[in-house]
Amino acid sequence: MQKNRSAFTLIEILISITLLSIVLIGLYSVLDTQRRSVDIIKNTLDKSIDHDRVIMVLYNDIISSDGNLTLKKGERDTLCIESTRNSLYGLGLAKVCWLVLKDNDTLIRTEGNDYKLPLGLEDNVEVNRVLKGVKIFDITRSKDGNVLAVIKETRKEPYSFLLQGIKQPLKAKPKKKIKKVPAKDKNKTSSKVL
Repeated sequence: MQKNRSAFTLIEILISITLLSIVLIGLYSVLDTQRRSVDIIKNTLDKSIDHDRVIMVLYNDIISSDGNLTLKKGERDTLCIESTRNSLYGLGLAKVCWLVLKDNDTLIRTEGNDYKLPLGLEDNVEVNRVLKGVKIFDITRSKDGNVLAVIKETRKEPYSFLLQGIKQPLKAKPKKKIKKVPAKDKNKTSSKVL
């Protein structure tokens, strides 16, 4: 006589749970790999967006300036913009300087009203660290008003842009000194003998 089998045995349940566990572990590892890939892509995009943001701030600092740019050439250049309308801190006209610090090759941007580098304790200036690992920061200005900026970070391709027509402001001509005539000479009259 055959028995009707209406239930699973304990061994069948254990085998099905084991198979299900193997499948779930495989799915979890695939999902974990996908999650890590998405995180890596997101971090790369965030860094790229930050890099583009830095380039746009530098671009806007120069294009919004009055053309009065001070360049100090060296291993890595220093750029000071005496007056720009591109203020990140709500200043009407700001003095902005871009330079690379020697420690960690960090590119910084300083913004304030009237200050000189190196900064003193009394200077009221905002300082932003914008990029780390900068190997090249080169700003070149031609006589016809073109400004070329090149930035290269460690293990990355260099980024550059060219601005045209950034003219140096006309320098005020020095006033001619008028010689003052002493009072005793003013009263002299010339007389000619005929």
